[in-house]
Order: sequence, then C-alpha cells, then structure tokens
Amino acid sequence: MDTPTSSHAYGIGMLALIIGMSATVVFYTSFYLPESLAKPSVAEHILNPEDEFIIEIVPGAVIEGNENYVPNKPTVLLGFTNKVIWQNNDDTAHTVTPDHRQSDVYSGDFGSTGVLKPGDTYEFLFTEEQVISYHCQPHPWMTGTITVEKSRF
Repeated sequence: MDTPTSSHAYGIGMLALIIGMSATVVFYTSFYLPESLAKPSVAEHILNPEDEFIIEIVPGAVIEGNENYVPNKPTVLLGFTNKVIWQNNDDTAHTVTPDHRQSDVYSGDFGSTGVLKPGDTYEFLFTEEQVISYHCQPHPWMTGTITVEKSRF
C-alpha cells in the first residue's frame, strides 16, 4: 500500500521567502532610508555664519507706496550674512511668502508659516546661491528680493 508522502520543500521555501523579505525590510529602514533622507553636507562656516542679516518690515508698510522691507533688495554672502531674519516692526501682521516655490537643500522650503504678528520674526538659513523674490500674502504690493551669493574671499 502506497502512503502519500509530503514534501517539506514547500514549507522551507516559504520560510526562506519570509526571512529574505524581513531582512530586506530591516536593511531598507535601518540603512538605506535614513541615508537617503539625510541632509546634505554643508560647510561649517555656512551653517554658522559670522553675522545675521536683518530685514525690517517698517512701520506703516501696510500703506501702499510706503517702504515695505528695509533693505529692499539685499545681497547676502554665504558664510558671512546668510542667516536672514525678517522683523515685523509694523502694527499689522504680515507674511514672508515666496513668489514661486523656493527651497534650500539644507533648510528646506522658504517662507514663513502663517503670519508674523507685530514684534515677531522669521529667520531662514541660506546654504546655496539663489535669488528669491517674495511678498506679503495679505498685502501683495509689499515685495522684496534677496540675492544669496558666495563670498569672493
């Protein structure tokens, strides 16, 4: 009489597949994913500039035709003044909103999240050369441009 024989090969194959998939998931989440999401390497002097650059939203800036941001079209240098701070010295809330989506490889998306109430500040660390045009969302006549350049020295 013949007795049916069962092969353990199917069970061993499934076990090997599960172990292989588990090892792949562990490798991906432990090594590959964190490496791919890591911030780029940026020189220390750029991450810690010598000075801050302050742009004031002047009192009365909400009035069309008044100066909006002082200085209005600054140039900042990487490693020296690339940490830029917008100070709202006006009596009205404002925003710092890019005209077109702008992003810095290290600092991320440019632009204030929400409004800057009177006395509030918004700061951004630029780590690469770029030119950004921006405005105040509720007051579109308030415009500014900032140019970020490499130092010549």
